[in-house]
Amino acid sequence: MSFFRISLIVTLLLISIGCSTSTETNMSTKVGLLLPSNIDDQGWNSKGYKGLLNIHSKMNVDVFYKEEINSMEKVNDAILEYEKLGVNLVFGHGKMYAMKFLELKDQYPHMHFIAFNGDVSGKNITSLHFEGYAMGFFAGMLASEMSETNVIGVIAAYPWQPEVEGFVEGSQYQNQDVDVIVNYVSSWGNIDKAIELYNEMKLEGVDVFYPAGDGYHIPVIEEVRKHGLYVIGYAGDQSDLGQSTVLTSTIQHVDQLYELVAEEFFNGKLSTGNRYFDFAEGVISLGEFSPEVPEDIQVMISDEVQRYIDTGKLPNEK
Repeated sequence: MSFFRISLIVTLLLISIGCSTSTETNMSTKVGLLLPSNIDDQGWNSKGYKGLLNIHSKMNVDVFYKEEINSMEKVNDAILEYEKLGVNLVFGHGKMYAMKFLELKDQYPHMHFIAFNGDVSGKNITSLHFEGYAMGFFAGMLASEMSETNVIGVIAAYPWQPEVEGFVEGSQYQNQDVDVIVNYVSSWGNIDKAIELYNEMKLEGVDVFYPAGDGYHIPVIEEVRKHGLYVIGYAGDQSDLGQSTVLTSTIQHVDQLYELVAEEFFNGKLSTGNRYFDFAEGVISLGEFSPEVPEDIQVMISDEVQRYIDTGKLPNEK
């Protein structure tokens, strides 16, 4: 059952604590967040919650959130409740909300709806897209360099994830002889299925893994560590799970994107439709490299990332 929590009293309502020059003319703004799961997942949902807290603490506005909002009925109820609270900026933390918000936006013209990675259009709705292809490409380059068996693998959530294709093409650009195994969990959070796929791939000789699903990536990394293999972290910085295991992480700075979008909204500059964000916007990056990664490989990949930021061209496009 989803529920409000009160966050200064630790959850639902975060009370504003003064004025800020950037929001002084927007003191009526209230921000709401809908999460498909709970804030304790150490992944996607916790990142959204952190972004909301940053908006509250840095911009001094009231914020609200609801967890486990994973059906149209729950979305309807949550938006109705937000309307009564005076919320006028709503984040739906995932692709699933794009279609739901498209159905609701005309009923709530005073609200601006934000979703992620969905295709939207309309005057009061925006979808934020992380450009995952490049981060997958660089992860693939590194994986192919670090594999001793010449077999690497992706444990993805869904086939539509651009980072999966990026990983395959990046690895094969770097090493034409590498074998890339890709399997799909068909869920963001099915840990048992992800571990089952991991064990199957390990038997096939995979020694560098990319668990591209932030509901199960932590348990997969823990399994990789047990077996002395390598992994590339996903969505957040997983270096704290073992520097001898985590070669680097492909990081999506969700909390920073929340702040950027909220600031645009407060200043009347938030555009509608589909928005795309990549390394150049500073909301995607690679984490620090493991000491296991030779310095020349670290320099090579870092140089290619910077070149991509400067020119917009990946190594295979030069």
